[in-house]
Amino acid sequence: MDDRELLDTMLRLVASEPSERGLMAKGVALLARERPHFNWIGVYLLQGGMLVLGPFVGKPTPHVRIPLGQGICGAAAQSGQTIVVDDVQADPRYLACSLETRSEIVVPIVRNGRVLGEIDVDSDAPAAFSEADRLLLEAVAKIFASRL
Repeated sequence: MDDRELLDTMLRLVASEPSERGLMAKGVALLARERPHFNWIGVYLLQGGMLVLGPFVGKPTPHVRIPLGQGICGAAAQSGQTIVVDDVQADPRYLACSLETRSEIVVPIVRNGRVLGEIDVDSDAPAAFSEADRLLLEAVAKIFASRL
């Protein structure tokens, strides 16, 4: 499915899924199914000064709570900006979740200028994320923000 079809499917989920958690769970499952280079996909929601793991697809992670500003996830939430890391082993902010992970993209979920959470995607391939992936995930983050 191309990016437009994927986003249209996400928008249909918004209209049909009554719960925010259900929407996010179905959204990350759709991304995992349609983008095979997305090896781990999760949503963290900001609660106080802590990112708390919500729905995810992939291997379990020890990082279910991440303080704001810690790691790549915490840095993205603190700045409100998307962060793409082509080589996590070269980035001292990386909180190792899996020995296989080589690259990561973290996209804040923002509504009215306020960070509500983020979408975190890991890949087992180095430099796995394209500009199209960034734009797709930023559009998905806007869809999620509309429901949070």
